[in-house]
Amino acid sequence: MADPATPSGVTEIKVRENGPYRVQGPFRMVDADGAEFDVGEEGSVVALCRCGGSTTKPFCDGTHSRAGFKAAERAVAAQDRP
Repeated sequence: MADPATPSGVTEIKVRENGPYRVQGPFRMVDADGAEFDVGEEGSVVALCRCGGSTTKPFCDGTHSRAGFKAAERAVAAQDRP
């Protein structure tokens, strides 16, 4: 189901606190060989692993919770970046 806060046709990538990247909206994802991943219907929500521990990479399988993954997920203004 589409998030009413996300405008139609816009892809949103949300960083979940100590969790995966949540991707919603129209997008195409391909592997290093150019094969396309099945990411469901347009507008589906997909969670992508960022802890590195998932057994279903690039998708999240919840391992971050068991592994105690901690990350910085707050946006930093461009002028404040190193």
